[in-house]
Amino acid sequence: MNIQFCKYQGTGNDFIMIDNRANFFEIQNNSLVKNLCNRRFGIGADGLILLENHSTCDFYMRYYNSDGHEGSMCGNGGRCTIEFAHELKIIDEKTEFFASDGLHKGIINSDNNISLLMQNVNEIVKKGNDYELNTGSPHYVVFTKNLKTINVVAEGRKIRYNSTYTANGINVNFVEIIDGEVFVRTYERGVEEETFSCGTGVTAVALVCSHQKLVLDNTPIQIKTAGGLLEVSFKKEEEKYNNIWLSGPALKTFEGSINLNDFSIHCSL
Repeated sequence: MNIQFCKYQGTGNDFIMIDNRANFFEIQNNSLVKNLCNRRFGIGADGLILLENHSTCDFYMRYYNSDGHEGSMCGNGGRCTIEFAHELKIIDEKTEFFASDGLHKGIINSDNNISLLMQNVNEIVKKGNDYELNTGSPHYVVFTKNLKTINVVAEGRKIRYNSTYTANGINVNFVEIIDGEVFVRTYERGVEEETFSCGTGVTAVALVCSHQKLVLDNTPIQIKTAGGLLEVSFKKEEEKYNNIWLSGPALKTFEGSINLNDFSIHCSL
């Protein structure tokens, strides 16, 4: 079976996008998504997103990690899905849609800049010198002074696979603040590698920086990733955060068609 797809990226976090409103695309095992996301034998991506119908909102965003498993919320993926829905003429400049963690709102700004309303965050847990919170996906935040040279994959896996997190996994963000600028590198569960950017991770980092008063509470807070600049704005009430918006570019890179029969061969690596 041939399927049509588009490829989108948000600050280097890239996704295969499929319009599945007709429910023609069925994922019966993890291998299909895993092979489509493979960067040598498939299309190549950090994840795959199905845009599907929803009974009360503009659409439903169904997200799969590149390991083939259905994932939790993806911030950059959400922003790319908004742009994809706009291209399909499902929405105009504003939208409401559902994802795995519930209702989201989105706004299409100028120059392919997309803003996504994230879920409220009511708790930031201190873990020694580090922090844990959930921004639609679970995140662990580590502050460091050697961000450029740190082995994000090796150090991230130590945390992601330790006895506390190995069952469900956690995303690990390494952060350095230099002259007031916030830089982050993220190890993503489900991808099991460092990605160029992580939207829910950037959101987590911004909130922890505010929580610890490492940056001014004035928002938006700008966060620099390997793939580009993202902004996080929010309202802080005591130690709770609401009206959290993640903003940044979301761009279509190419589109095409692919024969799913070609993916009956499984990669051995």
